Amino acid sequence: MRCALIMTVKNEADALPRLFETLTLQTKQPDEIIVADGGSTDETVNLLRAAAKQFPLRVLECPGANISQGRNAAIVAADADIIASMDAGVRLDAQWYENITAPFLQSAAPDVVSGFFLPDPHGAFETALAATTLPQLREIQPAKFLPSARSVAFRKSAWARVNGYPEWLDYCEDLIFDFDLRRAGFSFQFEPRALVYFRPRPTPGKFFKQYYLYARGDGKADLWRKRHLIRYLTYLGAIPFSFLALPFAPLLAIALWLGACIALFGTPYRRLWQWSKKLTRGEKLQAALWVPPLRIGGDVAKMLGYPVGLWWRHTHARADSNTAKREIKNG
Repeated sequence: MRCALIMTVKNEADALPRLFETLTLQTKQPDEIIVADGGSTDETVNLLRAAAKQFPLRVLECPGANISQGRNAAIVAADADIIASMDAGVRLDAQWYENITAPFLQSAAPDVVSGFFLPDPHGAFETALAATTLPQLREIQPAKFLPSARSVAFRKSAWARVNGYPEWLDYCEDLIFDFDLRRAGFSFQFEPRALVYFRPRPTPGKFFKQYYLYARGDGKADLWRKRHLIRYLTYLGAIPFSFLALPFAPLLAIALWLGACIALFGTPYRRLWQWSKKLTRGEKLQAALWVPPLRIGGDVAKMLGYPVGLWWRHTHARADSNTAKREIKNG
């Protein structure tokens, strides 16, 4: 059974050397590696071509392709039964590829293997960002876990059955792919030993943009309505109400503030306690101070991005409807 490794890249020249170093150390090597480049303007393509001298690697140049289109192109080009996917910005555990593909050799083999991912932060800010945004292994419910495209493997036949990654979607596309696989009845297995490590965004601006785009993708794909509604109700309803209620019902206002603080910051600070052990005392303080603005800033980014995605969905649905009406009218 042949196994291929695929990924999409665009201007990843800074990240690729670290990725290839960890790929060299894998206890099992892929039969082939297919990389789709979406139009890099740095040294990415040259680095990939150089790596092709060391690995069974092919580069597909797909200028202008989004992530879904790049992944689908790489999978089409792969001559393999099993497809493993990762991102260019990760560092692979030495047994990642072996662990992500081994379940397919079992007698009751799954159709999809969900790997896991851990942060690889540099300094106080990135540690705080990891604690604010990323789950720990003990928080995962294996039966409900939806894999990220940075650590997943699946049968190529399953990918074909659900028509691949949704090429109309530029963010959150891996979630839609997961949902399509589940609806089609394919079996999932969680493999926490299939680990990749990735670095959080290094600046507040890049983090804000990332979460804005994630939420825009949620809106386009009509994902997580209740989560987004709760966020709007919290920031635009409960918190303003608590300030209005303070002169008349101070205990209620204080209770609302405490509840909001626990809901917003409790989990990030619990994670930070575990992930900040390698920081100095001063860095730990910096990380702790970063948590509230990161938590609130991420929520603001989502509240701005989500309606943009919904508007995109509404306008495209209307355009599709008008197109269908014209086709019916024209016979």
